[in-house]
Amino acid sequence: MTHTLVLLRHGESEWNRRNLFTGWYDADLTDLGREQAAEAGRALLDAGIEVDVVHTSVQTRAIRTADLALDVMGRLWIPVRRSWRLNERHYGALQGLDKKETAERYGKEQVFVWRRSYDVPPPPLAPDDERHARFDPRYRSLPPAVIPASECLKDVVARMLPYWFDVIVPDLAAGATVLVAAHGNSLRALIKQLDGISDEDIPALNLPTGVPIVVELGDDFAPVAPRTVETLPDRYLGDVEAARAAAEAVARQAG
Repeated sequence: MTHTLVLLRHGESEWNRRNLFTGWYDADLTDLGREQAAEAGRALLDAGIEVDVVHTSVQTRAIRTADLALDVMGRLWIPVRRSWRLNERHYGALQGLDKKETAERYGKEQVFVWRRSYDVPPPPLAPDDERHARFDPRYRSLPPAVIPASECLKDVVARMLPYWFDVIVPDLAAGATVLVAAHGNSLRALIKQLDGISDEDIPALNLPTGVPIVVELGDDFAPVAPRTVETLPDRYLGDVEAARAAAEAVARQAG
């Protein structure tokens, strides 16, 4: 028996468009982002994939992307589960800064380390910084110790995996086709886990906005056909070459 998992990075957000480090800031979608979300729904509909359960982060851009895609599919009625564990990576003190200007200030190599290294987080936010998530009402019920002030991808893997094993896998085991609408880094963390991508190779993985990624899983909830960074686009729905170009644009954002 196989299980179908669909991964969807949110459509273009206002801060994506402005080339800012977004992280846990709650940016909404642009008009293009809304169209990308709807197009993702059309791609799933055309592929005959009927989603049964949706998991999103608690960030508006992911929530709205899921809603727009489900609306196109006529499946707004299906169960939706949300968790902060699917949030974007927290960019710490970089949050809100222009990526290109930050590269000019600190150097491209340093910014690449902050953006893409597996285990080096950016400088943290101070506890009294108004950008700190502890001031956001959606996180008030969380223990202070789990609210990040900065994260590397390794940190995202650590906080995402319990949700994968404890919440998403049981839905898959029950026979549901699952859609996870989340973010570039939380989805990179999940793909790293699923496909066994090494710490050294994961910095090269960039995900386009608004493009469904379909993963067929076996009874062990591992991909039936594992992918590398280079072959991951084989799972994209829709215009694969356009999606590749969009992923390459993500890689150039700090340049």
